[in-house]
Amino acid sequence: MLLDIVQALRAPGRKVVLLHGNADPDALGSAFAIQQAFGDVIIAAPGGMDRVSKVVAAKLSIDVIEKVDLTEYDLVAAVDSSSAEQLGVDGSAVTVVIDHHAPTGQWTGPLHHIDESRRSCAEIVFELLQTAGHVPDRNTALALAAGMLTDSGHFRFANPELLDGMAAVLRAGGVGMDEVMDLTEMESDVSERISQLKGAQRLRFERVGDRIAAASQGSAHESSVCRAIILAGADVAFVGSQRDERFRISARAKQDLVRKGLHLGRLLDGVGGETDNSGGGHAGAAGLTGTGDVEAVLNMCMSKALDFLREVRDAARAETPEP
Repeated sequence: MLLDIVQALRAPGRKVVLLHGNADPDALGSAFAIQQAFGDVIIAAPGGMDRVSKVVAAKLSIDVIEKVDLTEYDLVAAVDSSSAEQLGVDGSAVTVVIDHHAPTGQWTGPLHHIDESRRSCAEIVFELLQTAGHVPDRNTALALAAGMLTDSGHFRFANPELLDGMAAVLRAGGVGMDEVMDLTEMESDVSERISQLKGAQRLRFERVGDRIAAASQGSAHESSVCRAIILAGADVAFVGSQRDERFRISARAKQDLVRKGLHLGRLLDGVGGETDNSGGGHAGAAGLTGTGDVEAVLNMCMSKALDFLREVRDAARAETPEP
C-alpha cells in the first residue's frame, strides 16, 4: 500500500496535506516530510495547530495555511486523522490517508495505510520516504523526530519499533537528540496553568475498588487538563469543553489499565457512533468532537469507563482465593 501511495504522490498535479484540528507535532512533521519528499505540496490546518506545533513550524520555517479550497487540488491527503470530522473540511475530497490510530471504518474509500501498532504517524511517513528512496534532510528529520518524541510521551509509551525509527531518522538527518528536545520542550504558559486549575475546581470522580475515573469541564487545553488529572491520582480522565453547539473531549488513561484491555480510542469511537459524532485515538489517549451537550457526552464516557473498571475489579476478585 505504501508503494501505491508513493506513486499517487509522485503523479503530476497540485497536492495538499490536511492536518487535524489543533494539530500536534506528529501531524505537522508527517505533512512536512511529505512536502519535502514529493514537492508541490501545500500543508493546511483548517482547525489550527497546538502551541508546540506553532513553535516547531516557526523554528523550521514550515508554511501552513488555515483556509483551503480543496477543489483547487488534484490530490488531497490526510495524516494522523482517524476520521474526516477531525479535519474541519469535507472529508469526501480526501484521496490518500496515512494514520496510526484505531481504525474507525471511515477511511475505506481513499487510498489508505493505517497501522495502529505504530506509536506515531511520523514512523509510517518515514517508512514512506524510505519506500520512495528519499533521504530526509536535517529539518525534515527534526520534524519527524519531534512527532515521534511527542506522540510517544517523550518515550514513556515507546515500543522497540519507535525507538528503531527514531535512531534511523536521527542518523539519516545527522540530528542530535538534544536538538529534538530543544525543539519541542517548553514551559506551560499561564493560560494552560489556569485551565488546569479550573479543571481541578470542576472535577468530579467515582471510585471502583482501588481505581478512580474522573471527568471535568473547561474552555481550553483539554488534553493538558487530562494529564494533570491523571497526575493528581485518577486512573482514567475525561475533559470536555463546550463552544456554542460544538464540543470537544480529550481522554487519558494510565498504562496499566491499557494493559488490562482499556482502549479509549474504541470507547470514544463507540460514544461518537451513539451520538452521531466522531471519536477515536489510541488506547491510552483519545478524543471526541461533535455537536451536542458536552456534559451529557461526558456522562456517557464516564459510564463506559466505570463499567470497564467494574470488570477489572470483578476479575481481580475472581482470581483471589477465598481465605
